[in-house]
Amino acid sequence: MRADWEREYVEYVSGQLPRLHRTAYLLCANEFQADDIVQATLTSLYLGWRRAVRADNLDGYVHRILIRRFLDERRRPWSRVLLGDQVPEAPAVAGAGFEERDSLMAALRNLPKGQRAVIVLRYFGDLTVEATAEALGCSTGNVKSQCSRGLTALRAILAETTIEGARYPA
Repeated sequence: MRADWEREYVEYVSGQLPRLHRTAYLLCANEFQADDIVQATLTSLYLGWRRAVRADNLDGYVHRILIRRFLDERRRPWSRVLLGDQVPEAPAVAGAGFEERDSLMAALRNLPKGQRAVIVLRYFGDLTVEATAEALGCSTGNVKSQCSRGLTALRAILAETTIEGARYPA
């Protein structure tokens, strides 16, 4: 890679890395898997940087790579392998809003992967409908319908969690 392209790549990645990691974490709900997804995304971006800089929307292009890497990880049979006889418990973290964040992450994990991707990109990644459609390689109508269905499912899951957890009087 030419020195000027490499400098552009490093500048872009330095500015976008926290956002990419947050998006990957919201998709998979696992910090280590999010790191792997971001690393695979950045490797693909580096290899195709000449093509990427010519894209009309570089952020959308990168988000599309990220979503594809996430979906690729989910399709691999080894991703479902559990080493050991018990699932490790998540460490308890003290802090305001932890229970709400945990409920939201659990609800996101229950969504189908297409709906989850749309919700994460639209509401956590602050992408427009058009940018989300470009990132996912689908129509804006598909983004709108997936978003609507995803939000409806999230509301139902969170309402059920709230009732079971007895946080609020029914």
